[in-house]
Amino acid sequence: MNGALLPLFLCLCILVLLLVVFWQQFAFRVGTQAKLKQIHEKLKETADTDSGEWLMVFTDNRELMELAAQINRLLEERSRVKADYRRFEMASKKMLSNISHDIKTPMTVVLGYLEIMRLHGEADPGMLARTEQKAQSVMELINQFFTLAKIEAGDMDLKLSRIDLSELCRESILDFYEILSKSDVQVEIDLPKQAVFVQGDREALQRILFNLVSNAVRYGSAGKYLGVILHSDETYVYVDVVDHGQGIEKSFAGRIFDRLFTMEDSRSRSIQGNGLGLKIAKNLALQMGGDITLDSIPHVRTTFTLRLKKMRY
Repeated sequence: MNGALLPLFLCLCILVLLLVVFWQQFAFRVGTQAKLKQIHEKLKETADTDSGEWLMVFTDNRELMELAAQINRLLEERSRVKADYRRFEMASKKMLSNISHDIKTPMTVVLGYLEIMRLHGEADPGMLARTEQKAQSVMELINQFFTLAKIEAGDMDLKLSRIDLSELCRESILDFYEILSKSDVQVEIDLPKQAVFVQGDREALQRILFNLVSNAVRYGSAGKYLGVILHSDETYVYVDVVDHGQGIEKSFAGRIFDRLFTMEDSRSRSIQGNGLGLKIAKNLALQMGGDITLDSIPHVRTTFTLRLKKMRY
């Protein structure tokens, strides 16, 4: 090649190379803008139609792929939050229905007894006793709602101290002595003779034990067995409250600690509680650094286990 033409040839080559680079950058920019517009339109469609669809972007651009992945994570979280909200909304409606039933029924009885006594012009001692009992059940329901509201709002002031859980279990069982002595339920109490200490609030622990034992008495009476067993390891102290009653199916086990969950599909309304006791017990245990778990084989053995951190002597 002529030496005079060589510089010109090199200039042409550089110019062509620059044009190629420019074209690639232009095409990349146009392609990126098109993909971004596609993402924008798809997000708008998802928001407007509430379809819950994920974003599909076909591109070799790693940054766009990562952007799409993060957007899909947000869409997935949005769907989860909406599903949780729908479940909460359904639970709230069920809660209002249960509250209405649990308050209306005893109050109807109370008003009926009062009307009879008014018409007769005298207070029958038996009716007065039944009226008082029904009124007390309404007050207990209201107190449980206030207790749960305070716990969930973080307003429950727990005073932690060194508690002998073994002795507290004995005291809690005595609260049910009259009920158990009138039934043919086999009662097994396995508590260490020596003190077993935990750090907790005495009143809260009493409520937890009362709720767990009353739950076993209420729902497990058909099994004719009630067990309260305390055991420990190097780190934790455990209290097992056991019954051999109807138990809890696996499909319900994950919801047993939900607010106002009474398993209406599997239990008779005549023996249902208001669905607050286990929720309150669970929350109190968590606030003291413990937990309550469930292990149930229906009609064989159902165990609620309170776990608390062990204190050294």
